[in-house]
Amino acid sequence: MAEITASMVAKLRAKTDAPMMECKKALTEANGDLTRAEELLRVKLGTKADKVAARVTAEGIVATYIDAATQVGALVELNCETDFVAKNDDFLAFAKTVAELVVAQKPADVAALLALPLMDKTVDEVRRTLIGKLGESLTIRRFVCYPSTHKLAAYLHGTRIGVLVEYEGANEQVGKDLAMHIAAMKPITLSADAVPAELIATERKIAAEKASESGKPAEIVARMVEGSVQKYLKEVSLLDQPFVKDDKQTIGQMLKAAQASVKRFTIYVAGEGIEKHQGDFAAEVAAQVAAAQSV
Repeated sequence: MAEITASMVAKLRAKTDAPMMECKKALTEANGDLTRAEELLRVKLGTKADKVAARVTAEGIVATYIDAATQVGALVELNCETDFVAKNDDFLAFAKTVAELVVAQKPADVAALLALPLMDKTVDEVRRTLIGKLGESLTIRRFVCYPSTHKLAAYLHGTRIGVLVEYEGANEQVGKDLAMHIAAMKPITLSADAVPAELIATERKIAAEKASESGKPAEIVARMVEGSVQKYLKEVSLLDQPFVKDDKQTIGQMLKAAQASVKRFTIYVAGEGIEKHQGDFAAEVAAQVAAAQSV
């Protein structure tokens, strides 16, 4: 049996980023063969990735990157299971690398992104290795890439809310203000006429139910419903929203005064729309202990 030295473990860990004890076990099983140990780790970490893949990843982070030289920007969302891992340095670094890769390669979708080469592996292989290291399911949920002939601005509120905006205008502060405003007010569309019909229908239905409870005549109820719908459209349309830095003017008015315009924007909120698992943590721990004792 070959002697497994600390330097061998360190070398394998540097190549795979796997936990130290996992590296030692793999080297022992491979009788000191570094190449074989790496293969064993990939199999083991891949198996671990498969086992946790079905877990709900409702936590996560948003990362952004803009290449000023090419005027290409990206916004990406990566998800994990716990807030603890969302703060992990390796996970944060991976997200940053993914954003940069999107800008450089402009993949068509998440599947294409996962297949891109990264550090002598694919993005998906790096992701699965990170799963083995952190012990949680990790996913790349979505991304957007803006190749632009105009200007780009981005804003991150912590790591959970990210905005990418394309605009036109001489004043770069306008882009920064727009991105921060979007992060704060979370508009759905650029203008009222772009709000999806199904959202308007839902809002109209809710407004009608509320107005009908007033007991007022039908014509007044109709006006109340229409007023509620118009109020909703202004609230969710970027150009109609009061500017957060000066609520006496709308975003549209601010842009006009600055001789600027917005072309498009994207906002990601990490975990938005993902149903979190609501379990009894104490009961889960008790069940795990009982299962271990029964073995």
